[in-house]
Amino acid sequence: MDYKKLRQEMVKDQLITRGINDERVLATFYKVEREKFVPCDLQKDAYGDFPLSIGEGQTISQPYMVALMTQSLELKGCERVLEIGTGSGYQTAILAELTEEVYSVERIKSLSQKADSLLKKMGYSKVKIFVSDGTMGWEKYSPYERILVTAGAKQAPQPLINQLKDEGIMVIPVGSTYSQELKVFRKKKGRVRSKTVERCIFVPLIGKYGWSEGVGNE
Repeated sequence: MDYKKLRQEMVKDQLITRGINDERVLATFYKVEREKFVPCDLQKDAYGDFPLSIGEGQTISQPYMVALMTQSLELKGCERVLEIGTGSGYQTAILAELTEEVYSVERIKSLSQKADSLLKKMGYSKVKIFVSDGTMGWEKYSPYERILVTAGAKQAPQPLINQLKDEGIMVIPVGSTYSQELKVFRKKKGRVRSKTVERCIFVPLIGKYGWSEGVGNE
């Protein structure tokens, strides 16, 4: 399959038409090979306008949603970014193209190992991945100028708010286990304000400050 052509069509038809206009973000989506981050039997659908299963009950998000979350971070290129939910590593690669420091937390060891191996193979050697409860963040390298959460939370976990640098931005889906609103939180002088960007559906954020393992439709 001509993945380069499919990638170009995805950017033009799914991203630009929906308001993704950050030139750095668009250039990154033209570049990063999404097909490498999905199971072999799903590679033909890698650039479809929908999420795909990556195993362990997790998904690689719809390209538009990845782009919207990325654009909402307003990355300039020098930020320290914390990603909660490494998953396939696709969003991690996008972030690594756009900024200098990416720290990613994944609670499922098998996904973490697979993503870490793939990212290193693709040349993203500076990405650091940690297997842990994502709702606790990664305090060792805090504070972070940007935090991106790729799973649906009840509310913004307090440890993540604490680890967000003043003047920083956190993008996170907030709501129930079956429907959320993508929110952008901005921290200023210790206070946090949020705005809603889009409705969305993500897998639940599991952890001490999130949903319980095996959660249903609360």
